[in-house]
Amino acid sequence: MKRMLIIFTAALIGSLTASAQPAKRRMTTVPSSGTTNTPAAKKTTTTTTTEKKGDRAALMFPTSAEMPEDVVWRRDIYRQLNLLKDANAPLYYPVEPRGKDQNLFTYLLRLFVSGRIEAYKYNLDGNESFEVSNKVKPKDILENFGIYYEEKDGKINIAESDIPSAAVKQLYIKESSYFDQRSATYKKRVTALCPVMVEEDEFASIDDSASTAITKPMFWIKYDDVAIYLSRLPLMVSNFNNVTNMTADDYFTLNHYDGQIYMTNNLQGRAIPTDSTRTREQKRIEQQLKDFEENIWHAPKDSLDSLAVQQAADDKKSSRRSKKEASDSRRSKASAAAANNKREKSSGGSSSPRVSARRQRR
Repeated sequence: MKRMLIIFTAALIGSLTASAQPAKRRMTTVPSSGTTNTPAAKKTTTTTTTEKKGDRAALMFPTSAEMPEDVVWRRDIYRQLNLLKDANAPLYYPVEPRGKDQNLFTYLLRLFVSGRIEAYKYNLDGNESFEVSNKVKPKDILENFGIYYEEKDGKINIAESDIPSAAVKQLYIKESSYFDQRSATYKKRVTALCPVMVEEDEFASIDDSASTAITKPMFWIKYDDVAIYLSRLPLMVSNFNNVTNMTADDYFTLNHYDGQIYMTNNLQGRAIPTDSTRTREQKRIEQQLKDFEENIWHAPKDSLDSLAVQQAADDKKSSRRSKKEASDSRRSKASAAAANNKREKSSGGSSSPRVSARRQRR
């Protein structure tokens, strides 16, 4: 009897405890079988599945904001970067990966082959098009440029020795200079990248004075797609300081590169000439960009301001003229006074009575 009383009391206490538990807490309790039928469990599962890796990377490695589409002024130019120059060498070395250190092309190729970024076809006119129809597959690029690879279980594997990073000696970039009216700032931003293989012409004559290098642009990459990954690629930008204190994204954002203009966007679709006038045309375009950047902060003068400036100049001229006239007047008066004094002296000696002494006759 006592045992039955104890069991009944324990059951009564358990039911009271269950009824006293808040409804919300009872709903969030997940069954031990692993099913997720509760609302809280469904919400947690949905959040986990919809979260993208790119979003997490963007939070961990923030990059500069994209260029707005509705800017009031923009100038697009294409530059050719010689990666053997000192200014561009951080993108070329090390030619072969050394531990975690690798050059830009090796990094971009691995991102492209692994499917983390998209690549687009290089058109014959040199312009880029980021349409879906212009996307290229990793296999097509590897086969077209003779890069050896192995495919296993649907994954492409490329040995480090088979990556032609030493042959990619140039880089084409598209650079947009624009004025952002929202922040009233003038900015310069890289919007596209294109690795270029450079090969020597085996059939060129030794006496040929022209360049025997053959350039093979590989593919275009949209900079905004790869900016997150470039912010993880450290670069050593100085021979004096060997600390990798800059990322590839910082390198492009701060415009540390040095390249010549080889093409621009214009109404006529004309390319920069390749003859002796090429250098003059490049300097002219560079000067145009420099002049726009310098003059954009000088607002046009108002008519009242112009009149005020002109009036001040006229007052200054009249003041100088008055001072000159006063000085000339004083000088003329001094000259007249001196002349009068001289005249008075000369006339005073002639008007004085003459004294004559006559000898008396005896």
